[in-house]
Amino acid sequence: MTTQQRVAPTGPLLRPSAQQPVVVKLGGSALDAADAVLDEVAALWRAGWQPVLVHGGGPLIDAWLRRLGLMPQFHDGRRVTDAATLEVARAVMVGVINADLVRRLVARGVPAIGLSGLDAGLVRAQQRDPVLGLVGLDPRVDPTPVQMLLSTGYLPVIAPLALGPNDICLNINADDVALALARALVAARLAFISDVAGVRDGAGQVIAQLAPRQATQLLRDGAITGGMVPKVMACLAALDTVAAIYILDGAGATRLGALFAGEAALGTRIG
Repeated sequence: MTTQQRVAPTGPLLRPSAQQPVVVKLGGSALDAADAVLDEVAALWRAGWQPVLVHGGGPLIDAWLRRLGLMPQFHDGRRVTDAATLEVARAVMVGVINADLVRRLVARGVPAIGLSGLDAGLVRAQQRDPVLGLVGLDPRVDPTPVQMLLSTGYLPVIAPLALGPNDICLNINADDVALALARALVAARLAFISDVAGVRDGAGQVIAQLAPRQATQLLRDGAITGGMVPKVMACLAALDTVAAIYILDGAGATRLGALFAGEAALGTRIG
């Protein structure tokens, strides 16, 4: 029995033959467009999918750090996290962003529950790079708490924190959490929503459909560059359990259900 009756929306939204987890990662850079994304997540829930929302929050963390007189620092695209930075990141992720996303989903009639990777040991990670400080790498996910919530009709909203050695709190990249969670849940779909239009080819054009072999060749040719390289490599590794992965621009990431049903993406589908 679910916590709330799901009323299927009108329109060509895919109705899954069985309840299937789908993971949506909302990047911090796309939080300004969160209303449209939350509408889509709510529509997925009503259609019978089992959405899980993982969120980032980098820009807001940066803003709070500067407000407190601290300077954000990065190394190889990851946030350098000392004790003071971790305290701010934890407060912003859990107390501001996570709570606000839960509130907005509940306002849409969706029984959302906020979690972080600390809850019930949901996410555990290694602390391997002394330059990064209190940053988790190589996350391992115990999907049991999320599966329990999904089975009773709740929609989990997850902040990217992790338990490290001796159960210390670690900051962790939200992309890493979303990928590890999607694999642990054997999710039907995984969508990354940020301010990036998708994966581009050597001519700078967004690739709508990217097969694994093509992605591997583009990586070898150097057509995929910068921060997209580790993301695409991680997506390829996740295809062993996740049927399809999407990289979407938050400004145009509407009709997620239609995309998941096979319509052309306003971004890139991998797989």
